[in-house]
Amino acid sequence: MSETWLLLQSGLGEPAWNMALDEALLESAPQMAKPILRFYGWTEPAGSFGYSQHFAELERVTNLRPLIRRPTGGGLVPHNADWTYSLIFPPNHSWYALKAVESYERVHVWIRDAFQKIGVTTELSPCCKKEIPGQCFVGAEKSDVLWYGRKIAGAAQRRTKSGLLIQGSVQPPPISLLRSDWEKAMCNVACENFRMTWKKFAPDSDLSNHAASLANEKYSQASYNQKR
Repeated sequence: MSETWLLLQSGLGEPAWNMALDEALLESAPQMAKPILRFYGWTEPAGSFGYSQHFAELERVTNLRPLIRRPTGGGLVPHNADWTYSLIFPPNHSWYALKAVESYERVHVWIRDAFQKIGVTTELSPCCKKEIPGQCFVGAEKSDVLWYGRKIAGAAQRRTKSGLLIQGSVQPPPISLLRSDWEKAMCNVACENFRMTWKKFAPDSDLSNHAASLANEKYSQASYNQKR
């Protein structure tokens, strides 16, 4: 029996807006009652960093600005020309019940299979590779997506009573690839692997207004981004 997932292609967004919309979607997950896949980009180069990381330490190791604190964990992620996405699952969905290592692996198997569909061979990292602490794409963790040994996809997660949020970044390999082809492959693989159908989705005014408030009052504020 198939289920319906929602597809949100929100285009380019300002850094604060990108994080705010993901948080607003997570908070609305019980009412949405369906998984959401969001594809988005960035209006300017930026760096996002995990909720528990220390701003001052990251400020010293990257020239990327602005630096913005994610609602999820993980390390520093550069947003220059990456392909970013988020997944939101309501608390009654099977993904929500997975252990963190299981949902992490599942989403990266999905990405690996999507790359395979567009003729790019990747693999999941079998174990950890040496990392620079706090920097997501230097080294690799178990189940990250690798292209010839180089990490090209990682993700961070947050589970709350409202649902599960996965925020992911793909740093595409330096070969001729179209993001639109990868996104199409992601959608096709999901239909095959998860036995579901897609329904296009756009935030209503209430959701958009809530995201705007979070962007203005939280994610664009130095007091939040530099709070630890």
